[in-house]
Amino acid sequence: MKLVIVESPAKATTIGRFLGRDYTVVASYGHIRDLPGSAAEIPKAVKGEPWARLGVDVEHGFAPVYVVQAQNKKRISELKKLVKEADELILATDEDREGESISWHLLETLKPKTPVKRIAFHEITQSAIEEAMSTPREVDDALVRAQESRRILDRLFGYSLSPVLWKKVRPKLSAGRVQSVAVRLVVEREEARRAFHISAYWDIEATLSAAGKSFTATLISLGDQRIATGKDFDSKTGALKSEKVLLLDETAAKALSNEISANTPWRVARVEQKSTRLRPSAPFITSTLQQAASSLLGFSPRQTMQIAQRLYEGVDLGGGAREGLITYMRTDSVILSEKALQEAEKVIRDGFGDSYYRGPRRYSTKSKLAQEAHEAIRPTHLARRPEAVAGFLSAEELKLYRLIWNRTLASQMADAELQKTTADFCAPSTQGDATLRSNGSVVTFPGFLRVADSEQKDTELPVLHEGDEVGAGKALALEGAEAGRHETKPPARYTEATLVRRLEEEGIGRPSTYAPTISVIQQRGYVEKRGKALLPTFVGIAVTSLLRGHFSEYVDLKFTARMEDALDAIANGKQDWVDFLSAFYRGKGDFGQGLEPQIDQEMDKIEFPAIHVGDDEQGNPLVVRLGKTAPFIQRGEGGTSNTATLPNDVTYEELTVEKVEELFAVRAKSNEALGVDPETGKKIYALLGPYGPYVQLGEVEEGSKKKPKRASLPKGTPLESVTLELALKHLSLPRELGVHPESEKKIRAAIGRFGPYVVCDGDFRSIGKEDDVFTITLERALELLAQPKRGRGGKKLLRSLGKHPESEAEIGLYDGRYGPYVTDGSVNASLPKDTDPDTFTLEAAVTLLANAPAKKKRAAKKKATTKKKTTAKKKTTAKKKTAAKKKAATE
Repeated sequence: MKLVIVESPAKATTIGRFLGRDYTVVASYGHIRDLPGSAAEIPKAVKGEPWARLGVDVEHGFAPVYVVQAQNKKRISELKKLVKEADELILATDEDREGESISWHLLETLKPKTPVKRIAFHEITQSAIEEAMSTPREVDDALVRAQESRRILDRLFGYSLSPVLWKKVRPKLSAGRVQSVAVRLVVEREEARRAFHISAYWDIEATLSAAGKSFTATLISLGDQRIATGKDFDSKTGALKSEKVLLLDETAAKALSNEISANTPWRVARVEQKSTRLRPSAPFITSTLQQAASSLLGFSPRQTMQIAQRLYEGVDLGGGAREGLITYMRTDSVILSEKALQEAEKVIRDGFGDSYYRGPRRYSTKSKLAQEAHEAIRPTHLARRPEAVAGFLSAEELKLYRLIWNRTLASQMADAELQKTTADFCAPSTQGDATLRSNGSVVTFPGFLRVADSEQKDTELPVLHEGDEVGAGKALALEGAEAGRHETKPPARYTEATLVRRLEEEGIGRPSTYAPTISVIQQRGYVEKRGKALLPTFVGIAVTSLLRGHFSEYVDLKFTARMEDALDAIANGKQDWVDFLSAFYRGKGDFGQGLEPQIDQEMDKIEFPAIHVGDDEQGNPLVVRLGKTAPFIQRGEGGTSNTATLPNDVTYEELTVEKVEELFAVRAKSNEALGVDPETGKKIYALLGPYGPYVQLGEVEEGSKKKPKRASLPKGTPLESVTLELALKHLSLPRELGVHPESEKKIRAAIGRFGPYVVCDGDFRSIGKEDDVFTITLERALELLAQPKRGRGGKKLLRSLGKHPESEAEIGLYDGRYGPYVTDGSVNASLPKDTDPDTFTLEAAVTLLANAPAKKKRAAKKKATTKKKTTAKKKTTAKKKTAAKKKAATE
């Protein structure tokens, strides 16, 4: 028996079908070991070492301490058993550095005595697997060292700088080599928007018509002066960058518009036509696929990679036949294989005609960091059109497959040919001739546009000749001219797609890092998503401010690019990996004084970050500080009277001095009571909190842990509009509606952070717009509670994985309150950290559930031990009391 090990069960199933009965194909379920993730995982042998927390022996050659995670131990035992029974071990993990590292870890852990081969392929097809099997190699130690160096550097970076953030900003924060730079980019874009000065400018747009078709022309010059546009303004000062352009204000633009409208006929001063070509884009790499899927399909980078993973690992095409539909999706190479080029030619000639194919196009990768051994992301068979697999794919899978198929085919098709027309119109005025320009573009041969996802549209102009007149009774008519106001726009916030593009442009990270990085910076609260835009939180701004101010070299955009150069040199055998890590950590060469000495030098200089937003009229600084739970505004030296709540929905860009003064005014107003509660005699206040406005009964008593009764108000309610009557109404919540007929538990209606709701014994349901929290009845509440729970806190079936091979119980994958988990109805098991629910399989679920009872027994044993100790303690206490009573009776 020949044993083949791959990373995932889905991949194992597909490859197993290709190889036949002589091979056993199993999955390692990704990485089988890693650096210790917690103190509990640190081996006893090194726990006393000063570097133990890092999991890297920084004192002796940066030797890593690898451990097998608890959830992998059973799998390792199974693999060791299979290896002993095998005649040959074949490692078939992914062909990138990470895949090479997984193969190396398997060798180090399994210690096989049978012959070992390493194979690699970029697509899961019969031919690719057969070719890989015929050309085995050994594990590439240089690639492993490069990947190991990256892992160790990232550990040293995060575990060294994160404690700085804990001490100086807030507990539980983290720094990361790629994530901290990504956050910095988002923060600096917001800073640029905040510093941006909006300027207004005017132009004139005329509507003309000929042969029943209308088109527009825009004013570009007056006399010999060009009309100012948005690009002519300085973004920070709002001033014109050149005196050679003419800035029109409203009065001048409207006067000129009226004048040239009356001064007809106009004249066609120039007509220029030229033929141009549009070239197709290169095939997809990881970053461009993520960008295109985001802008065209609305997928997040993480979602794109999850779907692509499924397409790569194999899809059931009917009858149990699984095959990978695309090549490996983590690549930075735009190269297509000769086989793919030949197949593209046939598909194009057969489907579109010979004129759509002008010879193979070979693209070259611009990035010097690209790993050219990989191929671009393409369909494994271009002849397999999206329509042919539509019945076997989910809607999302089909959309992504179609996107990849279109881009790959378009990359090999002929250029699109366009006819572009530029026409200038001369309109007489007392200030000199005004020139208005109209542009048209028509596709004369679509070429690759037949399949490309392009926004190219025809804007056809009528036939025009120099000297033609425009006016009443002419073939060219002037329908009107209007002055229009425009404003300069600040730089757009990053979206997930544009942030990926920027990271790629700067050489920050590898294809595999983009999606997890963007997910992590949102999960950890440094960046939040509003619509498609990414905004930094005040925590993210504070962290960036600290790192940029004291460790700028390590969050510099060029740091990772230099690091990638060094890793490439290690992979090529041109750089010693220990020297590289020593230079980074201790200081040497391209890495300055080193991370460790720099932290020692800077620690005492770091002050608790305060985000300056301006000064008030008295010159007092206005800053944002991070509270224990939420940021707040402070004026001057602070104190209770000089702080104000900062609502969560106010962005850094919006937080001007004027906005801060408004919030302090709200704070001052909230000190005035609305009135007195007739029942308790306590004063009632309307206040503003981080999550919006609320009313409060009574005041906070100094030194008391008990908080006054509070009730949320609808989001956006102006505090000045809150009356005593409205406050009493909200303070009457929660309303007790009655008792549930089955559980006999009380049902209440109230308003919370996420809106009005009904609740029974911890089971919540939102109240919609059709119901009123103040009038909702018990009967209606019971209807809502009977509905399936959605959203926060409730379990949601993500998908059914299939039947358990032994018990035949249906296994479901759920999204629960504490994250994704699987259950067969009697046993629940949480998915391991960093496991992707979208790619989780039945085989993995069975393994996970098999381990769950053992944990359950341990928990039961612990509970029994605790109970035993409690009983013993009670007995001891009882004996003492009895002895004390006897003693008292004797006395």
